[in-house]
Amino acid sequence: MAHPSQLGFQDAASPVMEELLHFHDHTLMIVFLISTLVLYIIMAMVTTKLTNKFILDSQEIEIIWTLLPALILILIALPSLRILYLMDEVNDPHLTVKALGHQWYWSYEYTDYNNFGFDSYMVPTQDLTPGQFRLLDVDHRMVIPTESPVRVLITADDVLHSWAVPSLGIKMDAVPGRLNQTAFIVSRPGIYYGQCSEICGANHSFMPIVVEAIPLKHFENWSTLMLENS
Repeated sequence: MAHPSQLGFQDAASPVMEELLHFHDHTLMIVFLISTLVLYIIMAMVTTKLTNKFILDSQEIEIIWTLLPALILILIALPSLRILYLMDEVNDPHLTVKALGHQWYWSYEYTDYNNFGFDSYMVPTQDLTPGQFRLLDVDHRMVIPTESPVRVLITADDVLHSWAVPSLGIKMDAVPGRLNQTAFIVSRPGIYYGQCSEICGANHSFMPIVVEAIPLKHFENWSTLMLENS
């Protein structure tokens, strides 16, 4: 999760987020090189005393400053489109979870099971136990298996919401009357925090998302226990 004064992204916990981090670094390096070149040209023009009053035009320079930006845009667009299509891939998910946004909590339904679902509310500040995070922890986490393709169907019951977990590279709008879907694979066990990322009313800041990823064997034990108690 994020920590105070953090400047970069959170550590990636899914292959898609790793690709997004690589693309960010790739694009940032291009921006850095362009900024360096422009700054050098500006400083050279400001500090030099040399002028050439006979140069009225230069076809070579015009060709360069037309083709070079086009090439740079291609270098950015190709990996961007690749990741965009990767994020939309949903290949044979092992588990499907439906996330339903309310004002102001989330409901989760495990559609591969019969009558298996629960509501997830933020833990109030006065009820926090040592080790829990204020405004981030919930009473019921969304539990999923690691290293397994998981599909999340996202919708809303009342107003616009957005289901977002930065470490997993997931951000999908929850729209009333519409079912959006996204998929991801969690690379390692852990607890990953997110928040509603669409302004949805007075308590928009108080509907966090917590995804707990555990090994498949432990997930089977957890789901069996939850079904017995339901």
